[in-house]
Amino acid sequence: MQFLKSGLLAGTLLATALCLSAQEPRVVQGIPPRVAPTEYQAQGRAGQVSFGAEFEGHGVQTTADSTFNSEEYVVVEVGIFGAAGSKIALSPDDFSLRVNGKKAALPSQPYGLVVKSLKNPEWEASVAVEKLQKSKTSIGGDGGGGGGGGGGQDNTPPPAPKMPIEVRRAMELKVQKASLPEGERALPLAGLLYFQYSGKVKGMKSVELVYKGPAGTATIPLQP
Repeated sequence: MQFLKSGLLAGTLLATALCLSAQEPRVVQGIPPRVAPTEYQAQGRAGQVSFGAEFEGHGVQTTADSTFNSEEYVVVEVGIFGAAGSKIALSPDDFSLRVNGKKAALPSQPYGLVVKSLKNPEWEASVAVEKLQKSKTSIGGDGGGGGGGGGGQDNTPPPAPKMPIEVRRAMELKVQKASLPEGERALPLAGLLYFQYSGKVKGMKSVELVYKGPAGTATIPLQP
């Protein structure tokens, strides 16, 4: 009897887990496309599909008020447009980035790699303000000592604070949602593409977004 109860409980838990998994929404959603390709800095066309693209450098702007940084990757926002009711099969692998006319273009990278290098300027600024306030409090309190020149003080800078897990997770989710969606999708749509490039943007003389996919091919000159 006990064995039967255990089996029923296990079956119930498995069914519940499967149900919750089926209800879990896809996280990658892209970002709202602009009105038309002409609303982007650069445009291109492949077959019946039009592209609008904008080079964002090392900034990762997921929403109007959320911009993160990555020193290891550069970002391109791309909008894809077509006739009413049209769809396109999409993969980040359809896109690459040609820098300074080099023959070998940089392949698009998955957001899962990018999030590991992300920095949050807003959080870092809040930490800097907090450290400054603590420093002022320390100077105004008992930490000044007795005017002996501070010979016994340790001037070694403290280690950089570690971003709280909840702050990092929220940042990663925003980037994940803003990435270009995959699979067959209705047009128009838009999202972010990522390319590994740790050099300075000012060293980029020319940048081209290259598309080779089901719609055809297109090369879109960007403004670095």
